[in-house]
Amino acid sequence: QVQLVESGGGLVQAGDSLRLSCVASGRTISDYCMGWFRQAPGKEREFVGGISGAAVVTRYGDSVKGRFTISRDNAKMTIYLQMHSLKPEDTAVYYCAAAEPPWTVATMAAGYASWGQGTQVTVSS
Repeated sequence: QVQLVESGGGLVQAGDSLRLSCVASGRTISDYCMGWFRQAPGKEREFVGGISGAAVVTRYGDSVKGRFTISRDNAKMTIYLQMHSLKPEDTAVYYCAAAEPPWTVATMAAGYASWGQGTQVTVSS
């Protein structure tokens, strides 16, 4: 099992950038595909992006393509989500998650077994 803790959320204005971090502990994260999801009030959890264990494969949700970038530093046990050109509709709680196997990128929340507690991102217009 792996434990995940997100940080970096906050209140920003539309057009700003923000970088989220997810620090893992327990098993080495190279054993996992890592993903970011978000959930706004009253909405289902949405896939934001994912990255395979060796960072060979990345996938993004349609609403963030071209604006968000996911990366990982396995030596630091850390996953990042760089967000640019933020919009009010990006407002949500952002969650980091881990899935197996590591060589593919799962896009469904049900495919992820370990989750962090989430970090709030609020984008004002």
